[in-house]
Amino acid sequence: MASQEIEALASALARLPGLGPRSARRAVLWLIKRRESALPQLLTALEQVRERLVECHVCGNVDTTDPCGICADPRRDQRALCVVEDVADLWALDRARLFTGRYHVLGGRLSALEGIRPEDLSIGRLLERVRAGGVDEVVLAMNATLEGQTTAHYIAERLEDMAVRVTQLAHGLPVGGELDYMDEGTLAQALRARRPV
Repeated sequence: MASQEIEALASALARLPGLGPRSARRAVLWLIKRRESALPQLLTALEQVRERLVECHVCGNVDTTDPCGICADPRRDQRALCVVEDVADLWALDRARLFTGRYHVLGGRLSALEGIRPEDLSIGRLLERVRAGGVDEVVLAMNATLEGQTTAHYIAERLEDMAVRVTQLAHGLPVGGELDYMDEGTLAQALRARRPV
């Protein structure tokens, strides 16, 4: 039997996505074996993120600076705006290094069952960004779920009267799939084959 503190650590790690109780216990044992080298680094990194983490007021990304590194990068194409449901989706697309524009994080997706309405997401802020000018294309990169496609359709309707080209990721993504779990090849193909909505 492990001490109450070790069990509490394992329990906390088990709540992380992708880690169950067994994986969490293995991670705890690994940290214990390397407590002189790995544990201080992990604690320092967690503390720094806790102290400095902010949400970008421009796009909704999370970073340690505001505006985030993507919004502050002058090499980014300001005329292209990619709309994603969540920060994990932004990170997945940006990891592939195929989209050179900027992003907009909605903070979720429309869902009647969960009671998530348009005003619960940052759709209004998205419309403001487009109305402000300088955006030629809005890429709707919603997950290929019913709620994701409903959200994409709603946003496309709201953008209809604006002078902007609205495209959507190709449906090469599997139905029910989430961007954060897609490999870079699948993401690359979906971005290359985007089409008007």
